[in-house]
Amino acid sequence: MKILIATIGTRGDVQPYVALGRELKKSGHGITICTCAHFEPFIREHGLDYSYVNNDFINFMHSPEGKTILGNARSIWKTLATLGSVIPKLGKLQERQMSDVWVAIKEYAPDLVLYHPKAIGVPDFAERLGVPCMLAFWLPMYVPTASFPAMGFPELPLGSGYRLLTYHLIRRILTIMSKRVRTWRTQNGLSPRSPGLMMQLPDGRPIPTLHGFSRHIIPPPKDWPETAVVTGYWFLNQAEHWNPPQSLTGFLAKGEPPVYFGFGSIFGRDPKRVTQVILEAVRRTGVRAILATGWGGLESVVSAPSGSVMYIEDAPHEWLFPQVSVIVHHGGCGTTAAGLLAGKPNIICPFFGDQPFWGRHVERMGVGPSPLPQSKLTVDRLCCAIDTAMNDSAMRENAARLGRSLREENGTSNAAAFITRWMGNN
Repeated sequence: MKILIATIGTRGDVQPYVALGRELKKSGHGITICTCAHFEPFIREHGLDYSYVNNDFINFMHSPEGKTILGNARSIWKTLATLGSVIPKLGKLQERQMSDVWVAIKEYAPDLVLYHPKAIGVPDFAERLGVPCMLAFWLPMYVPTASFPAMGFPELPLGSGYRLLTYHLIRRILTIMSKRVRTWRTQNGLSPRSPGLMMQLPDGRPIPTLHGFSRHIIPPPKDWPETAVVTGYWFLNQAEHWNPPQSLTGFLAKGEPPVYFGFGSIFGRDPKRVTQVILEAVRRTGVRAILATGWGGLESVVSAPSGSVMYIEDAPHEWLFPQVSVIVHHGGCGTTAAGLLAGKPNIICPFFGDQPFWGRHVERMGVGPSPLPQSKLTVDRLCCAIDTAMNDSAMRENAARLGRSLREENGTSNAAAFITRWMGNN
């Protein structure tokens, strides 16, 4: 079976699909991942084929407008004010993205398409070619349930009607924003109304949905259809062929396990300020620290105390996280999953999107302190969070217990089995 996986975004929006793709390839399927050209070497390095999408999304994130949006992400009014001036640019970006993904799917002629919601138009492209599609995502946002509101909405004491309404609102917003999808459908001989926006296949059945998170963190609701499954996380073991530098292994061996700080592919407007806050908190608490600079979320500072702080660009989470004491990060789904898998307390410092959502779950499960939003990150608050994560024995026991449970799951295998079963029955 030929399977194309379409996704747009940062490293965290690509890596889980590489893990899933490798598992599917082991089962004998041909796998192509269609995403921004920036990730082509990463995809091919893991033995998967690649289809082209331009780098417009990534370039926009690194632009002054993109950094401003990220910096204001906690304020909806400031975000809207910034978006107002860049909507025309985003519209053109979306058109080019849709065009590239459509060409990739048409040329590859897959038997099945898996997609990330940011890969706009994929269900419509699949409909036009007469092939099935499946949503593969790690957030509960699109399949309605009365058990909890859609990600991004607060848990209010308004009952099941409110919770179901949140999913309707998401679909309504997507419909309002789907002008280019409607135009594309009309140009390609389809009805302007997209069943994909209603999470339906052309024949009216629900679009199958793989949820790439753990049932130990979000149990599957009883009112979900059989086509919506919670598989477990899609982990990619990048430590298989990775040789750590001697400087890193030497630092780890010199003393107590350090605290890890890293914000992955996410960056705000002032990474230098955030780095200074971290260094002062490290000095006050007396912990050792590893700072991962990533794509620019943190900056190397010459004045950092060399004996207790080490800078790295990055390192495989599955190798490094088990060797640290506490993991401080932005709260992206993949990093949160890796932190919890390691069985260590997590301190979430969210920017936007799903990051506050995972921060609240970490707090709810007692495996980390309350989230510290980036806009409110101070030395005092970070010191308090580090002290709690280091010294709260119940929190550390909870984290270790959850880590053991996650290590017993095999999300990629569960997802591959569902795909094979569903395709065999349809």
